[in-house]
Amino acid sequence: MGKRRVNCLLGFTTLFGVLILCVFWSLSVGEAPISIRRVFSVLGSLVWGNPDGFQVQERLILLDIRLPRVVSALLVGACLSTSGVIYQGLLMNVLAEPYTLGVATGAAFGASLAFLLGLRPVAIFAFVGGAASLLVSMALAGGSKGIKNSPRLILAGVVVSSILSAGITLLKALAGQQAAVIVFWLLGSFSSADWSQAFLVFASAMAVLTVGLFYSREMDIIASGGPAEALGVDEGRTKLALLFLSSLATSVAVSTCGVIGFVGLVVPHLLRLIFGPGHRGLVVLAFLGGGILLVVADTFSRMLGELPIGVLTALTGGPVFCFLLWKGR
Repeated sequence: MGKRRVNCLLGFTTLFGVLILCVFWSLSVGEAPISIRRVFSVLGSLVWGNPDGFQVQERLILLDIRLPRVVSALLVGACLSTSGVIYQGLLMNVLAEPYTLGVATGAAFGASLAFLLGLRPVAIFAFVGGAASLLVSMALAGGSKGIKNSPRLILAGVVVSSILSAGITLLKALAGQQAAVIVFWLLGSFSSADWSQAFLVFASAMAVLTVGLFYSREMDIIASGGPAEALGVDEGRTKLALLFLSSLATSVAVSTCGVIGFVGLVVPHLLRLIFGPGHRGLVVLAFLGGGILLVVADTFSRMLGELPIGVLTALTGGPVFCFLLWKGR
């Protein structure tokens, strides 16, 4: 077994253990504190079908309020981070992230429009906005042919994002009292998470993880910068399929919780520096690392009176990424 594989296995074991601990810690934190030991006891009683092992209030707090929120945070973080690995590998750019093609601003525009017009559910309009911006960016880049040109694709995403950002500013100006609601949504929150959202993000996260593992060899070849076609890889179609799927998954994630930055940027970049460029290991490690980051961030968000989670990730992720760039000069 090679050294890199051993390191990835050790990293997987460590991150998985940390993730489990973070989940139970997060479940214990809230306005009605429940000890970690009690969380173990209650969940164990539920698993083994022992109704006498917990109180009704504890079941309500854990199963109906905290657990769907923690699961949603974990899966959104996993989805964004895994998508970030795919973006950075295929575009060969450490600054690439799931929001590069304008998905986040498209989702934000759709949600802002829904708030302004009083349309519900907001998540559907956010998803449609994100998907539409993705299609426009890819069309501007030239479809499967132009997508081979990474700078062109990134530039198309920047143009679409800039136009939509101006549109969001206009909608906020027209929203009046609803502007505060739009701003809060744009900053990201899991305060309204429920099981339906958790299952939706679960499907997206599993899809990205599965496809990332299945196409890990192709991503390694494309990221190496060599002649992909000579090695049996259709670079245009592979990029189009992977970027499209990961962007759609990102759109689903953003539609459920708002725009949360730096997760898909910092986590993949940091793990790539530690464990190397092999995408089979990176995809799994990023899945766990992104989950850890958002579970911890959401827990602190609750502890600080529902501070928007996007603020926390920006305040922590921004300086960390600046340090990584400075160190890697």
